[in-house]
Amino acid sequence: MNKNWLKEYFNLYKKPLFDESVFIRLLEMKQDLETVHEGGGKTMIMGNGGSAAMASHVAVDFSKNAKIRMVNFNEADLITCLANDYGYEHWMAKAIEIYGDDGDQVILISSSGRSPNILNAARMAKEKDCKVITFTGFDENNSLKSIGDLNFWVNSRAYNVVEMVHHIWLLAICDAVIGVAEYPAN
Repeated sequence: MNKNWLKEYFNLYKKPLFDESVFIRLLEMKQDLETVHEGGGKTMIMGNGGSAAMASHVAVDFSKNAKIRMVNFNEADLITCLANDYGYEHWMAKAIEIYGDDGDQVILISSSGRSPNILNAARMAKEKDCKVITFTGFDENNSLKSIGDLNFWVNSRAYNVVEMVHHIWLLAICDAVIGVAEYPAN
């Protein structure tokens, strides 16, 4: 590995991060979050692996800093209980069925857009009349994107690029709700 490898690697981030065509959808998502919150609803956010960790981070920042109620379901006891009783591919859908209320929305993060548990969660969210916002990558015509109401897609097949662009977009919306990029942590 050399400096050129790193230069090429970081160039993979430039196109999705500086693509202004996503700005309209980011602002639409900001408005959706505020509307749901003002209506007394909440936003549920879910993902697998690194996307689950991202969901936790984003949920805390929106709830604490932006004052937008956002929850995730990353508790080991909840996951193992629901996966044991309903199957891993259905645990997220069951969580939405149990915790979803009228006026809520769901953000689903999946790099491939093909994870069965995420797809089932999207279908359950639709059954509960929740708006579905998706963050995907890889294949532009992925299954999750076809279910979503508002979709964010990263044109890359590199997991870390897809995940980090998702993370930056989500936190950019958080800062947009707050109205500034720099603010105290307390």
